[in-house]
Amino acid sequence: MQMKINNETYEVITSQDIANIEQAVDKSTLAMPLVAVYCGSRLGNDEVYEQAARQLGSALANNGMGLVYGGASIGLMGAVADGVIDNGAQAVGVIPTFMLKHEIAHQKLTRLHLTDTMHTRKTVMAEYADAFITLPGGLGTLEEIMEIATWRQLYQHEKPMIILNINGFYNRLIEHLKYTADQGFMKQEDLDRLVVCNTIEEAIDLLQAIVKIDEAVDTKKMVGN
Repeated sequence: MQMKINNETYEVITSQDIANIEQAVDKSTLAMPLVAVYCGSRLGNDEVYEQAARQLGSALANNGMGLVYGGASIGLMGAVADGVIDNGAQAVGVIPTFMLKHEIAHQKLTRLHLTDTMHTRKTVMAEYADAFITLPGGLGTLEEIMEIATWRQLYQHEKPMIILNINGFYNRLIEHLKYTADQGFMKQEDLDRLVVCNTIEEAIDLLQAIVKIDEAVDTKKMVGN
């Protein structure tokens, strides 16, 4: 299936395609590891969030890392992509076709992939990613980081996962996750794998040390397949 955007024709990656994810996602021509960034399609009510998104994008690029994300040009998503692209790094966007009614695809990406569903989008992003960072965001952002943490709990990947706790945004979530572990509904080791960083510098230092994993995600066992 194909779709045209701005006079460019794109193949739409489907749920059938991700059964052979290595064919759908070609990482061989990428010049750098990519970090998946989950974040809001809105800017939030405090300018500190947009500033942090741009700074994170710049920091990734300046430290030899690129971006894979939801593909939009708006909100924190657009800000982090601009930070990466403006500093010369590669950025891959992945967006479901139905979301094009709500989110404008970024026009300066290294690659833009269209997908048939949200599940396909998340699988493609996970395959590209060498690590995952979560910035502030809404329901979709929470769903993404919780799902990728669940996949790690179920041994579907071994990639680093970072919650970037800008402005204390995730304090209540972190408190709830600790309570979840205390109440016996989550192993402490699974909680510990969700590394909390309060500054971009902490996150970059951590990524420089541990982003060396290039293991394929077991898409056959992913949620939604």
